[in-house]
Amino acid sequence: MKHISLAGLEVSRLGLGCMGMSAFYTGRNTDDAESIRTLHRALDLGVTFFDTAEVYGPYTNEELVGRALAGRWDRVVIATKFGLLSHRGGDGGRQLDSHPDNIRAAVEGSLKRLGTDHIDLYYQHRVDPKVPIEETVGALADLVEQGKIRHIGLSEASPGTIRRAHAVHPVTALQSEYSLWTRDPEAAVLPTLRELGVGFVPYSPLGRGFLTGAIRDTSALAADDFRLSTPRFAGGNFQQNLHIVDEVEAVAKEAGATPAQVALAWVLAQGDDIAPIPGTKRVSRLEENVAADALELTPAQLGRLTAIAPPAGDRYANMSEIGR
Repeated sequence: MKHISLAGLEVSRLGLGCMGMSAFYTGRNTDDAESIRTLHRALDLGVTFFDTAEVYGPYTNEELVGRALAGRWDRVVIATKFGLLSHRGGDGGRQLDSHPDNIRAAVEGSLKRLGTDHIDLYYQHRVDPKVPIEETVGALADLVEQGKIRHIGLSEASPGTIRRAHAVHPVTALQSEYSLWTRDPEAAVLPTLRELGVGFVPYSPLGRGFLTGAIRDTSALAADDFRLSTPRFAGGNFQQNLHIVDEVEAVAKEAGATPAQVALAWVLAQGDDIAPIPGTKRVSRLEENVAADALELTPAQLGRLTAIAPPAGDRYANMSEIGR
């Protein structure tokens, strides 16, 4: 597995998104034993970059990752996130909260659940419009000084917010959705990151599973799968969007690879400052994804993929929390 640098933080070129092991895509099919085998197999294959968050579960995904990677902290880079849960009394629960008091409570909980004394990369999960980003990053900088976190990250932040945050303390990475299914960051976010020297961590690089070609009918998804509530997976939009995976499958056939490998190889070809984190809870899918590290698409194949028309429908039903 090749490695890259996210503003000085060395990670495997492909990471592992752990969310689906515990939340959102699971339906009733959670299998911690298989998830732990997947995490261990990732280490065997050279993956060093693992992504979780307190809200996944909530809490159970951090606990799972902590159990699986116990005693292996010197071999891995752990990223987790705060800001979608409030720990400050009152109703608490699921809400945007990036107040410094909440950050201090959140980091202690994550450290305990993970079973480690530091977090390598600590992301603000979503920008909180109630708290100036300077105040949030100031609190994170204090945690860096205390040794509780080593690097600061943002997720789904706008160029202006990234600049304001970076002026307070260097931001190591931005995590945002990016794939052949979602290319929004190309217009302004990626140029800003490269100007500032900030790394990029694409989540959902397989288009929430769509680009694998495995989902041709949404009736195959569990009733509680959150994708069913997103516009791109809704009725007419879903059928219209099948042209995207048709193109990916055509290139995969030509390249002698799977659609997932082609979709990941396209993301990897977009720069040496990009470390996508495809998620899976199965060893077989992990092995398929990791093989994309060795796949080099031809210029013609990359051009064909890049020319694919964008999908119909927004990423989320409510886009108001995205890109502040």
